[in-house]
Amino acid sequence: MKGDKSTIRGWVFYDWANSVYPLIISSAIFPIMFEKLTSIKDEETGRTVYDTVSFFGMHFKNTEFYAYLVSISYLVVAFSTPLLSGMADYSGKKKRFLQFFCFMGAISSGLLYFFNPSNGGVDYTPYAIGLTILPLFFASIGYWGSLVYYNSYLPEIAEPQDHNKISARGFSMGYLGSSILLIIILVLTQFTKVMPIKYAFPLVGLWWISFAFYTFRRLPAVTPQKGEKGHLLSSGFRELKKVWLDIRSRVALKRYLASYFMFNMAVQTVMIMATAFANKEIVGIKTQDLIVSILIIQFVGMLGSFLFSKLASRVGNLKGLALAICVWILLCVYVYFVVYKPWQFYIAAGVVGLVMGGIQSLARSTYSKMLPETDDNASYFSFFDVSEKIGLAIGTFSFGLIESFADIRTSVLALVGFFVIGLILLFRVPKSTEVQA
Repeated sequence: MKGDKSTIRGWVFYDWANSVYPLIISSAIFPIMFEKLTSIKDEETGRTVYDTVSFFGMHFKNTEFYAYLVSISYLVVAFSTPLLSGMADYSGKKKRFLQFFCFMGAISSGLLYFFNPSNGGVDYTPYAIGLTILPLFFASIGYWGSLVYYNSYLPEIAEPQDHNKISARGFSMGYLGSSILLIIILVLTQFTKVMPIKYAFPLVGLWWISFAFYTFRRLPAVTPQKGEKGHLLSSGFRELKKVWLDIRSRVALKRYLASYFMFNMAVQTVMIMATAFANKEIVGIKTQDLIVSILIIQFVGMLGSFLFSKLASRVGNLKGLALAICVWILLCVYVYFVVYKPWQFYIAAGVVGLVMGGIQSLARSTYSKMLPETDDNASYFSFFDVSEKIGLAIGTFSFGLIESFADIRTSVLALVGFFVIGLILLFRVPKSTEVQA
């Protein structure tokens, strides 16, 4: 039943459970460790002087390889989840799919304990990464794959007028929970030094799985769809085709997906590559500086989620999203021209936190408000996810490609183009009561 507080609390709690992946694996601990283990810095200037890695004979810059790897994982999710979502809707086993991707992501995160590049640094020989990097690939698939089914529950458990508020609660819980685990890891590995940093990754997996069980107990089972019987795979194709034809007929939904594809491409690329940028471009930045900036993003992100939810209730979701995109554009320009010192990076981190929470929360709730009354929510959200993942793949690939020809600072400036196109497309979305309320 929509509006049940226990169900909503269980749904919100999955953000608490899984947000340790984007913070600790994607943003904080692993990227810092990866860059440190695969590069050489000049002791006097602190700038990176060598950063070449080898993956089965192929050579890349370390951040370039990192961008390519995660972009491929996004493509896997983008091309597999629409069909899987159709199967989930038809079979009524959406929760099982959520559990599968959750376990894949959590277990793979834990296996990053074994990450160990070798042979690099001696006469500037490339760092050999090998198979120990593959858990990052599968952790990414698990995290992003689970979000399709998780997000699709929102229109089923809450009324449209509550979507902004509940979506904001979810992101805020995620920022808080992941920050708590990050602080625990820092205490255990940096301050008391009772365990090596590589133990952070099994802790992420344990946290993710443990708290996800609360969500699994609270979320309702989905009733299998009635109608034509047949093989589950062919039924999945039928669900996919039906939803796609419906989306094509809805002008607002179709145009919003196009806008989301562009602006979210840039948002997620910034979040994934920010640590790599700081390590290479910020003179004198230390590991503790990076951790502080990431915590700033997390805690300001909680505030940003609620502020933009309140703003949207006054001016509408589309205007709230447009404002957030404008701030992102100014932020990228600021980073390109101004950010060279740690205190300047702190300012950027604060602004990122404010608009990151706001734009993610509003983007999810705006889409859920546009959906028709349907039993195919997983299938509808799979198209939302496809827009996100293909955009992420293009964004991270472009970021790495531009760096290979120019530098990482130019890669940041290039993201402005994605934001501008996304803003223009957002203005083309027809106004409606759902997204203006």
